[in-house]
Amino acid sequence: MIKKILLLGMFATLGLGCKSPKAVTQESSKSEKKESDLKEYSQVITAKAKSDEGLFTTHFVDDKLYFEIPTELFEKDMLLVSRIAGVPSRFGGGYVNAGSKVNEQVVRWVKRDGNVDMKVISFENQSDEESPIYKSVQANNFFPILFSSKIETWNNDSTSVVIDASGLFEKEVDAINGISSSLRKRYKVKKLDNSRSYIESAHAYPKNIEVKHVMTYEAETPPDRDQAGTISMLLNQSMILLPEDKMRPRLANDRVGWFTIDKYDYDSEELKADDYEIIRRWKLVPKDIEAYKRGELVEPVEPIVYYLDPATPEKWRPYFKQGIEDWNVAFEKAGFKNAIIAKDPPSKEEDPGFSPEDVRYSVVRYVASTTRNAMGPSVSDPRTGEIIESDIIWYHNHLRSYRNRFMIEAGAQNPKARTLNTPEEEIGEMMRMVIAHEVGHALGLPHNMKASSAYPTDSLRSAEFTQKYGLTPSIMDYARVNYVAQPGDEDVRYIRMLGPYDLYAINWGYRFLPEADSAKEEKATLDKWILEKAGDPVYEFGNGYSGADPQSQRESLGADQIKASEYGIANLKKVVPNLVDWTSKDGYGYGELAEVYRELGYMWRGYLSHVVTNIGGVYETRKTSDQAGVVYEPVPSDIQKNAVKFLNEEAFTTPNWMLNQDLLGRIEASEAIDRIQSIQTWTLERLLKKDRLKRMITNEEVNAKKAYSSVEMMEDVRKGIFSELYNSRKTDAYRRNLQRSYVDIASAYLKELKERENDEVLKSDIMALMRGEMEQLKADINRRKNRVDHQLTRFHWNDLLARIDAATLNEI
Repeated sequence: MIKKILLLGMFATLGLGCKSPKAVTQESSKSEKKESDLKEYSQVITAKAKSDEGLFTTHFVDDKLYFEIPTELFEKDMLLVSRIAGVPSRFGGGYVNAGSKVNEQVVRWVKRDGNVDMKVISFENQSDEESPIYKSVQANNFFPILFSSKIETWNNDSTSVVIDASGLFEKEVDAINGISSSLRKRYKVKKLDNSRSYIESAHAYPKNIEVKHVMTYEAETPPDRDQAGTISMLLNQSMILLPEDKMRPRLANDRVGWFTIDKYDYDSEELKADDYEIIRRWKLVPKDIEAYKRGELVEPVEPIVYYLDPATPEKWRPYFKQGIEDWNVAFEKAGFKNAIIAKDPPSKEEDPGFSPEDVRYSVVRYVASTTRNAMGPSVSDPRTGEIIESDIIWYHNHLRSYRNRFMIEAGAQNPKARTLNTPEEEIGEMMRMVIAHEVGHALGLPHNMKASSAYPTDSLRSAEFTQKYGLTPSIMDYARVNYVAQPGDEDVRYIRMLGPYDLYAINWGYRFLPEADSAKEEKATLDKWILEKAGDPVYEFGNGYSGADPQSQRESLGADQIKASEYGIANLKKVVPNLVDWTSKDGYGYGELAEVYRELGYMWRGYLSHVVTNIGGVYETRKTSDQAGVVYEPVPSDIQKNAVKFLNEEAFTTPNWMLNQDLLGRIEASEAIDRIQSIQTWTLERLLKKDRLKRMITNEEVNAKKAYSSVEMMEDVRKGIFSELYNSRKTDAYRRNLQRSYVDIASAYLKELKERENDEVLKSDIMALMRGEMEQLKADINRRKNRVDHQLTRFHWNDLLARIDAATLNEI
């Protein structure tokens, strides 16, 4: 009898060993269920539940949101993308809009006894699992738990667990929070008000979950007084299943502009953790690799498809679709045909499951908003850089921006720009190119602000040149309207378009390289392509972030920024006298006139800024150590000196052309002086920034004979701004304001001696430079202040003396 029991036990054991792992898991799960004494499924997910099946099944039961998570999805990588879906008026000063991304992080759902944890996973630090250092990398990059919830129940066949996910969206979780620390401080946010925070919706799709939730914060100083001491915002959380079949990454190279992801390789043979970057791009694989190898154009296995938002007005749809498919010419350079496709939104009959929220669909969204902007965000796999999905955002009022800019920058040269009702062909072309620019971002390309400096400035006045090459080699530059063209320049192109750099960059990033077995093996080929273009400014990249390179600036045009700004201001001077006629409409006031005139002032300021950057400027040409020549080269002294001469004439001389009384008398009572002072002071502050002065002082030491010295620059500026003093003439109100600004800016440096806050400036030659300037100006005023027979001017000189004394006598 004992033997029979032992045999039965042995057969039972053998029988268990023959079961599938899934069966074992299910039995184990059922055992856990009994042991933990969980509720029955129907007691948790009741008949009142509003359910949606997809990646997870989501259930709303009363005021709770439940996730039903299949056990097969435990330990799977998912991308959690947090976006702002709705913001209060004037939030973030108007610069934080619906659609703004807050965070992007990889998460995994992990079962832990009777709980499920959501862990944040990082792929920044990497090591091969077989490498000895792998355990150390894991130990020193322990993954934090973002959210945890106990298991409420299992589904009927024990293949899924059910958790209450409400706490993730109703409580304040920093990693998905919509209010940054700076805005929290700005609005004096106290805490989250749980009673006014709730989940609005949850939808499940085959590859993603979308949850919208309202977060309400108590705030002492909300952006709008009507908000009753609160800030409420709508957040959207997207949880996206990342692909099992990982795309081969492509190593980045900063000589070609791409959005990138940082990585650290601990298996490197270098005597350090090898830091590198991979680019963000869509996964394009040829359908016929052999034909592709032969140089034939081949369609990709999965093309990039963009759907238009159903809200897109019918008359704009052709321009949007053209802007998307314009990129096919670039993909053809990479060996692909029909790589990117634009489609109208499907009808309910064609695709009843279509939703812009579904990660399977990339959509150009048309947003009814007063925001004047467009965006090209994308979602990418941080493991490989593969772009998973993208939603281009077009805000309706962006039309207004381009209508105004076209009038301001092309009105002098182009009769079609002399109306607020811009002809459809022109505004449609602008929309097309804005969409193409944003699609460029969504393909992985950042701004290339250096591109505009590749073309000779006067070439932009040529119809033959601009119609063939556009305004810049890259549509990813900010070169919106051809302000260089002058009246009489016939048939020139006014709107940007794709250029040779864009084709080059797409080929570099998307060309399929079947002969390589790894990202490292691709590098030699990719580097070779860069070296083939080295020295040609058409193929150079610069993001414009440093603020030091005049050849890499937003909104600038042409290789000669001074000449381009001369052309631009010449056009503005012709536009101002016509604005009343071009903006007036019978039966309406002058609101449009005021808006366009204000924006014209911003254009003037921008042209001045382009010139300022040349002073103390440094040209940057990105190179690797195998290329000859330096990376950084100071702007030649004659260009810098000419830039100061330009500023004295076009920035610091009273702009009487802006003071058109027929215009000003229709829009304001007395703001002209303040407006001009604001623009002139802004320009002067940029000119006298410490970083610029430090570069000039450094250059003097390195290139003593060739450099435009800081002392010489300050003297040239002083003699221009105070020309009335040196020529014994009276000053007008505009010049007095500018001269006060000059003294105040220089004095602010000296006052730092007393406050002792900026050690970097205190120990630099800037202090000696500013003290010397103030002493020289004081001496000059004392010698010349009584040479002019104008009482207010003499009072003004005495006021400046008092300001200088206050700065120089009391700084310590």
